[in-house]
Amino acid sequence: MATRLVQINMKARDEAALGGFWAAALGDWEASIEEPGVINLEPRGFTYPDPSAVCVDIVVSTEPKTVKNRVHVDLATGSAQQQRELVARLTGLGARPVDVGQGDVPWTVMADPEGNEFCVLEPRSAHRDTGPIASVVVDCADPRAMARFWGTATDWTVHEVTDDGAMLRSAAGVGPCLWFVRSPDAKSGWNRVHLDVRPYPGDELAAEVARLRSLGATVVDLGRSDIPWQVMADPESNEFCVLTPR
Repeated sequence: MATRLVQINMKARDEAALGGFWAAALGDWEASIEEPGVINLEPRGFTYPDPSAVCVDIVVSTEPKTVKNRVHVDLATGSAQQQRELVARLTGLGARPVDVGQGDVPWTVMADPEGNEFCVLEPRSAHRDTGPIASVVVDCADPRAMARFWGTATDWTVHEVTDDGAMLRSAAGVGPCLWFVRSPDAKSGWNRVHLDVRPYPGDELAAEVARLRSLGATVVDLGRSDIPWQVMADPESNEFCVLTPR
């Protein structure tokens, strides 16, 4: 049994407007209404689920953004000129540069029109074939522990582990990386952006939830019985959803 990262879930006050921003930001990804209040973004011609991309669900929420997100995306570029052009294009779409204490770094930290932080990376050889999303990044206290949990929870391969960060990528070696980066910031409230994982066809949701619990995850009770997925939290209390097998 195993599961794999298939998408990120991002809350929004105006899901249609934010979906339009991210569809354009990611290079004209397709935006579709998955259900009322949910905009799904994926590459044109993409067959879901496929490890070549991590999709984005933008979900309407009345909860305000109050703290820096613990989960964000890094966007890939192929040259210094492309990095500058992408920053300029994103600014024209409504994003803005922000200071989160990053200091003098070669990447550009920005925020989308609703304040969600993301980075436009300088050219890196590791991101030549990831697609527009180079990485999904999760702030954490202990990257080594997170690599142990997520490397066992999913079938993604752990490629790098240090005290400051850990990197995983799909078992097929394609698509974005998943980075766990050490951060001194404590988790505060629900994550406005979270990971969604999906078991494989033929597996059972209940059995996968039980397996993840045995690895150190916990079940999050929303007090609802009308949803087909299970909300859980990893060992550092980051919420994630276990979707139905597919």
